[in-house]
Amino acid sequence: MPRPRHRACLQDGLKLDLNRLARKGYIRFGANIGMWGIRWSNSYWGEIANGLITADMTNPDNAWFEISIGGSKQRITLIARPRHFGGRQWFFKCPATDRLATVLWKPPGARRFCSREAWGRQVAYQSQFLDRDSRAHAGQERIKARLIGDLDADERALPPKPKWMRWKTYNKYEAKFDRYEEILDCGCVELAAKLTGLKIF
Repeated sequence: MPRPRHRACLQDGLKLDLNRLARKGYIRFGANIGMWGIRWSNSYWGEIANGLITADMTNPDNAWFEISIGGSKQRITLIARPRHFGGRQWFFKCPATDRLATVLWKPPGARRFCSREAWGRQVAYQSQFLDRDSRAHAGQERIKARLIGDLDADERALPPKPKWMRWKTYNKYEAKFDRYEEILDCGCVELAAKLTGLKIF
């Protein structure tokens, strides 16, 4: 059963994903690329916020990320840790807990970005407010979005493997998609049984 909405939903707020910012070119590990405009939006409300970000990652011992939204500005320390096979892994240093995180959240009504752990039981993920079938639908949509990007997909079908994806990875997505489908099929059977008054064993 879904949890009651007495906690804020993280996805209703703002999210900073360090690796996604790097993939999109907003920041560059080991460099300072100046100031960029950033915006957050969702499919229902459209644009929900916009701001400016800048990051100086030229010196791993003194790296930082700064974000300005409206009249507020927040500077967050960046930490680089060596990887086992060379290179560095970058993290935000959570302003509240000092823990390392690649994702920071600013839930609705919050004044700053912090790690998920910093918000504790004040917040929950969107999936925690959904019932079993809704979680399965949301899971399938996430998989389809990962596989097709901005292309249109058949309403229920699993998209074909993208050229750049390994078969092993695609097969994992396919198995997960099928598990969600089984959950939805079970939900349909249970609903039909309720409507007809049959018992399911």
